[in-house]
Amino acid sequence: MKLRSLILAVLAFVVLAPVQGARAADVICYNCPPEWADWGTMLKAVKTDLGYDIPTDNKNSGQALAQIIAEKANPVGDIGYFGVTFGMKAKAQDALEPYKPAHWDQVDAGLKDPDGYWTTIHSGTLGLFVNKDALGGKPVPKCWADLLKPDYKGMVGYLDPSSAAVGYVGAVAINLALGGTADNFEPGLKFFKDLKKNDPIVPKQTSYARVVSGEMPILLDYDFNAYRAKYSEKGNFDFVIPCEGSVVFPYVVGLVKNAPDKDKAKKVMDYLLSDKGQAIWTNAYLRPARKIELPEAVKAKFLPDSDYARAKSVDWGKMELVQKAFTDRYLAEVR
Repeated sequence: MKLRSLILAVLAFVVLAPVQGARAADVICYNCPPEWADWGTMLKAVKTDLGYDIPTDNKNSGQALAQIIAEKANPVGDIGYFGVTFGMKAKAQDALEPYKPAHWDQVDAGLKDPDGYWTTIHSGTLGLFVNKDALGGKPVPKCWADLLKPDYKGMVGYLDPSSAAVGYVGAVAINLALGGTADNFEPGLKFFKDLKKNDPIVPKQTSYARVVSGEMPILLDYDFNAYRAKYSEKGNFDFVIPCEGSVVFPYVVGLVKNAPDKDKAKKVMDYLLSDKGQAIWTNAYLRPARKIELPEAVKAKFLPDSDYARAKSVDWGKMELVQKAFTDRYLAEVR
């Protein structure tokens, strides 16, 4: 009996210790990894300016949502950070409660839930991540249509839109830029069929290293990856927002329903949208959700606003609803 009691006590400690340890922090943010979006600097800034300890968390959007749902009866997390489609799912599954952070009114309508269930804190823009040294003297493509030219045969990569989120974002960007809609993916499908004749490279997983190495000279990817290469890797890299246009993909935060430290969590969310908080995201080359004034040295690292004017916000809720229909057609007609 004594042995059985000891085993039960040990098991209880193992099960409860992580929760008790987590709640020893001031605020719990699910999916706030230090190596992504410079959450590491952000969490240090929150500690300095608000005095709150927030542990780092290496979940992804799907794992964060699953954890919040699993803990609904006894919430542990206070804030969830998601790609926008998972923010929408979190609202739909009653995992969040509304809160409009300070400066919420300065976030564009297309970048926030109208009732405050989720709010964009920064975004990425889909375009062309180019290794200029690997182009063999050919010009940097400026438009989606350029990728269909024989000059770029075997040089263009895009992640498989049937299995990778950024792949589907690329498909949406191309389809809308070429005249399609959420209800009409014909222009996008035609583009991919035509591109297939140019022997594209279609990996299923992120391919940053393959562009940096020159193995893949052109990749449909987000601006922050291209800027990261441009300013931190050895080589000659560029980012292009195609002339026909592109899309913005938001990253959002939401207040967990019945969050244990709700008042502190709200102050943290306010901080994420403050001028100082918004500027921190630019360390990782993410675009702030608010139109804040950035130092010229920071601003100079991004394409000019006139280029970003070609990147539009879209209804990602609608795009998620039509994703399976597009994927089915892509697999049947392109792949």
